Amino acid sequence: MSEPDREPLRIGILGAARITERALVDPARAGGHRLVAVAARDRSRAEAFAAAHGVERVAASYADLLADPEVEAVYNPLANGLHGPWNLAALAAGKHVLSEKPSASNAEEAAEVREAAAKAGTVFMEGFHYLFHPVTRRLHEIAASGELGELRRMEALVAIPAPEDSDPRWSLPLAGGALMDLGCYSLHAVRMLAPWAGGAPRLVSARGGERAGAPGLDEWLDAELAFPDGATGSARCHMAYGELEMSCRIIGSRGEASAPNFVLPQLDDRVVVRTEEQGERTERLGTRSSYTYQLEAFADRVRGGSPLPLDADDALATMSLIDDSYRAAGFEPRPRTTLAG
Repeated sequence: MSEPDREPLRIGILGAARITERALVDPARAGGHRLVAVAARDRSRAEAFAAAHGVERVAASYADLLADPEVEAVYNPLANGLHGPWNLAALAAGKHVLSEKPSASNAEEAAEVREAAAKAGTVFMEGFHYLFHPVTRRLHEIAASGELGELRRMEALVAIPAPEDSDPRWSLPLAGGALMDLGCYSLHAVRMLAPWAGGAPRLVSARGGERAGAPGLDEWLDAELAFPDGATGSARCHMAYGELEMSCRIIGSRGEASAPNFVLPQLDDRVVVRTEEQGERTERLGTRSSYTYQLEAFADRVRGGSPLPLDADDALATMSLIDDSYRAAGFEPRPRTTLAG
């Protein structure tokens, strides 16, 4: 837990994305951190955002925000294709970085982010906030306890109703697609079972469907994986689904454990366990936001050097699996975005 008397983080925000209020502003307020500056392509949007959320000042540009010596940590919620370039720029400026997922457009760019983080010596974290919530921690505890027996299979599905056609998540030049926006969670959740399955999983196969009118862009994608100890994994995503579903299930030789909404556990904090010996039980792990837990972990790393399960190495491993899944499903990895000037 964060220490009450620890110096607050001084955070700069790139863009005025909708997710920022839930993912950063509310957690920063809860933790007593400072929102020092915000920059956006449209200055009026940045001014409105700053006024609405108590940000201390508006920077003239992203570059000016990174040059601000009072900003020590940067939150990057920009469109997917802008994660890599601005993560690299923030690290080059000596800032700590909390980036929305995925960390880059493809594995080549993610490798550059890893190198930049190592050179900067600052903290880099990809925002898989779900990992810090007690729901996922409990699932991992159950997997480690042996209550389910030997791990046999992990299934994760992350699906949402379709965004508007104009949404940047449907833009190939901005590194959009279902796997980039949603399936990264599924793949990451499967990857995180490696300690109880003999090591990291490998991709076995993948298939996907193209968005109508958007060549090369995946509307859905399913990936099958295999672990060294023989367990298998299913990582599925769909960005034009009939409803929101973000479920995961761990299946063992003696039972299973599932979470109806592991990505947003603040909306449904249940873990349901079924075993041959004990029958079924439901545990509730609390509706405190996963983003609040995430920012606490990030701050504890920056201020106190506490261990962090998400770093640039982990981000590269996930991005490599994303690229492999795209190729196996007949798509190309996402193109990288080059900043003007």
